[in-house]
Amino acid sequence: MRPNQFSAETAQKLAEKLNMPIEHIVHTPPHVIMEKIAELEKKEQEAQTADSEK
Repeated sequence: MRPNQFSAETAQKLAEKLNMPIEHIVHTPPHVIMEKIAELEKKEQEAQTADSEK
């Protein structure tokens, strides 16, 4: 399998946001990365909703 074609900056930002090593980001299938991003965004939205309800 070919590594993902992310730029170094994009891979670094994804690694920080998903709390994963850059090496894992580069070699993880794109659909898995998209699922992880979607889960993270869902959690962030739920946290914002909970904060706004207080």
